Amino acid sequence: MKKIYLIGLFCLISFISNSQEVRLNTYAGYVFDDRVDSYYSSTSYYEGTIKGGFQWGAGLEYKLPNGKGIELQYLRQDTQAPMVYQDGGILGGQIQRTTFDLANNYILVNGNNYFQVNDKVEPYFGAGIGMIISSVENPDSGNSQNFTKFAWGIRGGSNFWLAENVGIKIQASLMSAVQGAGGGFYFGTGGIGTGVSTYSSIYQFGFQGGLVFKFPQN
Repeated sequence: MKKIYLIGLFCLISFISNSQEVRLNTYAGYVFDDRVDSYYSSTSYYEGTIKGGFQWGAGLEYKLPNGKGIELQYLRQDTQAPMVYQDGGILGGQIQRTTFDLANNYILVNGNNYFQVNDKVEPYFGAGIGMIISSVENPDSGNSQNFTKFAWGIRGGSNFWLAENVGIKIQASLMSAVQGAGGGFYFGTGGIGTGVSTYSSIYQFGFQGGLVFKFPQN
């Protein structure tokens, strides 16, 4: 995974040196529920839903004259995850139900392709890779833990320029946290832990809007 981040950093530096303009993108929107489950032994599993909710963030983007751009993006969502789970021998292997507190932090390097219609309308499509840093807290036990996983995202939308340097961004997106990178994770009595059997990745579909600020380079 470190190689991926180094490649992304190298590409970002290359784009900066040749960029036509710098953009500050802001994001605010809603992501929808996603059902997840994992069966990592015959007596240990979880299944439930990562609830949808408000997501916000920002990105610093460098745009080239050929209509391509690269962006370093941060997104944050605070939500809950109602789960039914069994922790094997813990508490006698009883089936339990808990609504966990979950915070997701996405850090992505995105590549964007722009299709300029006119001076006011600028559609785009993009994809990115990076990581998700999440924290889970079990309110029943008070235990909490963090995990970091490989993540990717795709999105499409358009910028609508209200003035020369200020516009509105509207887009749809799909982001995923891939549990297979370094093993899975589970929701349980201790918060989360490692699972090496079957697992499902997280998929979050959403709609976002925001403001775009353009800073032309000399």
